Amino acid sequence: MSLPPGFLDDLRTRSSLSQVVGRKVIWDPRKSNQGKGDMWAPCPFHHEKSASFHVDDQKGFYYCFGCQAKGDAITFVRETENVSFMEAVRILADEVGMPMPAQDPKAQEKSDRRTQLAEVMELATKFFRLQLQTGGGAEARAYLERRGLKPEAQERWGIGYAPDAWQALWDHLIAKNVEPDLILGAGLGKPSQKGGKPYDTFRGRIMFPIRDARGRCIAFGGRAMDPNDNAKYLNSPETELFDKGRSLYNHGPARSAVGKGQPLIVAEGYMDVIALGEHGFSGAVAPLGTAVTENQLQMLWRVSPEPIIALDGDAAGLRAAMRLIDLSLPLLEAGQSLRFALMPDGLDPDDLLKAQGAPGLQKLIDAAIPMVQLLWRRETEGHVFDSPERKAALDKTLREKIKLIKDPSIRGHYGQAIKDLRWDLFSTKRASSTRRGNTGRGTFNNGKWQPPKNALASTKSSVLASALTPEITEHLREAVILAAIVGTPEVAEEFERGLEAMVCRNSEHADIRNLILRNIGVSADVLHEKISDVLGPFALENLVSAGHVAIVPCIRTPGDVEMVRLTVSEEFAKLDAARGLDAEIADAAEDLTIGADEDVTYRLSQAAKAVQESVRSTEENKVEFDLGANGAKMDKGERSALDALMETIRYSKGDS
Repeated sequence: MSLPPGFLDDLRTRSSLSQVVGRKVIWDPRKSNQGKGDMWAPCPFHHEKSASFHVDDQKGFYYCFGCQAKGDAITFVRETENVSFMEAVRILADEVGMPMPAQDPKAQEKSDRRTQLAEVMELATKFFRLQLQTGGGAEARAYLERRGLKPEAQERWGIGYAPDAWQALWDHLIAKNVEPDLILGAGLGKPSQKGGKPYDTFRGRIMFPIRDARGRCIAFGGRAMDPNDNAKYLNSPETELFDKGRSLYNHGPARSAVGKGQPLIVAEGYMDVIALGEHGFSGAVAPLGTAVTENQLQMLWRVSPEPIIALDGDAAGLRAAMRLIDLSLPLLEAGQSLRFALMPDGLDPDDLLKAQGAPGLQKLIDAAIPMVQLLWRRETEGHVFDSPERKAALDKTLREKIKLIKDPSIRGHYGQAIKDLRWDLFSTKRASSTRRGNTGRGTFNNGKWQPPKNALASTKSSVLASALTPEITEHLREAVILAAIVGTPEVAEEFERGLEAMVCRNSEHADIRNLILRNIGVSADVLHEKISDVLGPFALENLVSAGHVAIVPCIRTPGDVEMVRLTVSEEFAKLDAARGLDAEIADAAEDLTIGADEDVTYRLSQAAKAVQESVRSTEENKVEFDLGANGAKMDKGERSALDALMETIRYSKGDS
C-alpha cells in the first residue's frame, strides 16, 4: 500500500517520540530534561545499566551511544513491536487520531509532484531575493531599513520583493523551463479570467518565505508596498504543499531554539517573529493571518508544553487571545497549557522591542500569566457585581467554561483557582470596613470599647470606655465552629455563607477560615495538609487542643456529620445574637453623645433577650442576672459591658 504525499510527515509531526519511547523505558531523571525534549534512558535494544539511549523529542530522532540503534517513531515501533512498516504506521496513526488513508495507486506520482512544487517554490524564493537588490526594490529595502532590518537580517530570513508587474515571476519561471501547471499548482500564478496569459499572484509586495518544519518553502506571505492596497498582507492560496491551518511561520527554527532552552513565543505576524528573532528570542512563531487553529495548537504543544502567547495589545489582539482560551480549554492536559504575555495597550512585540529592547520584552515574558487568570479577567474586568443575581451570573458563566475541560484533574484545579479568585473579589475583608465598629460609632481595640471622637466628655470618662466586651466569648465560638468543620469538612459547603460573613477577631482564625473556604469539597486529610502547609504544623493542634474546644462532643469524636451540623448551627446562632447585642451597645454609646434616651434601656433588654433565646445549654462560663422582666442569661463579658453602659446611662440622666 502506498501512502499519500505528506501523510508520513504529518504523522511524524503529530507524534511525540518521547511518549512513544516512554512506554518501553524508564527515563533517567538526572540526565533528562523534559522541558527541552532531551531524554535519556537505558537502551531498550541491548542490556545495559547506564543511560546511553538518547531521544531528541524536538527533532523526532533517537540514538543509542552503546549499540548505535537510531531512527524515528516509526522505526522504534517497528523494532520494539516486531511489526511491518505499514503496521507501525497504523499503530501510530491510531494513537494520534489520524485515519489511515485508502489505498492510492497514484501515491508515488503525487509524491513526485510535491517534490516538483517544492523545487518551484525555491526558484521563486531566489527570484524574489534578487529582485529586492535591484533598483525596483529600492523602496522595499528602504521600508525594511526603517523597520530595523539590516541587509544581513533580510538575508537570514530570506526576505524578497515581488515586482509590481503582471508576469515578472511567470516569465522568469517559464524561462527556467517550469511547466505552467506547476506554477499554478504552487499558487504562484493565477489563470486570467479574460482568456489571456496567467498573471503573478504577488505583485508589488515584500515577500516572506513560509517554510515547513523540514525547511522546505511551501508558501509566501506578501506585504503590500501600496498603502491603499485592499490587502495589507496576502498569503499564498492553499495548495498541495500548503495548508494554512496546519502551518506556522518559523516553525523549524523555533523548534530547534526551544530544544536549546528558548521559550516558545506565539506572535501575531511575520514582522513580530522576525523582530523577536533578531533580538535573541529565536523560539518565536506566528499563525498565518488567522486565529490559531486546533491543529496549530497541537503543533505548538509538540514543541513546548507551555507556549507563551504574545499577541498585540490592542482590542483585536485581546479578542484573539480570548478565542484561543475557548479553543484550548477542552484540549488541556496535565503539564500542557498556555501562558499569556500581555503587551501594553496599542503595542505589538516589534513596537515594544524598539521602545524598550530585549530586557523590556523579557520582563513581560517572565510575568506571563496562566490561562486561568486571563479567563477570570475576561469574565470580571469592567463588570460590577453588586447584586446576588450578577454574582450568580458570573458563577454560571465560569462553571460552563470549566465544564469544557475534559481532564478531571485539571478541571478540579481550575475550579479551585476560580474559587480562590472569587474569594479575593468578594472577601469579607472588603466588607469589614462597613462594620459598626468602624462607622464613627466607636471602635473595639485590644478588647476595650473606644468611644467616637465626637463623644461627650462625660461619656469618654465613663466606666463604659474601660469595660471588657464579649470578644473572648466570640473567640471561643469561632474556634468551635472552625474546629468542627475542619474535622468534618463535608459540611463546609452548607455553611459557606456563614463562614464568609464571620468576621474573625483572631488573625489565625481568619487564616483557617479562608483556607476552609478556598478548599471546599476536599477531604479532611487534604484540608489538614493544606492548613499545615500554609500555617505550619501546630496551627490545627493549637485550635483543636484548646480546652473549650476539645470537650465539644463532635470534635472529641469527629465524623458524626449530623452532630457537627447541629453544633455549628447553634454556635453561629449564638454568635449572631451576641453580636446583635454588641451592635446595640455601640448604638447606645453613640446615643449618649447627644443625650440619653428612655428607649436605650428597652433596646438593650430586647438584645439581651435574643441572647437568652439563642442559649440552649448551660455552660461553665455563664452566670444569671436580672434585667427587668427578661431574666436573660449572659456571658461574663457581655454582662460587664452592659453593666458599664447602664451605669453611664444613670450618670448621664443625673441618677445617683
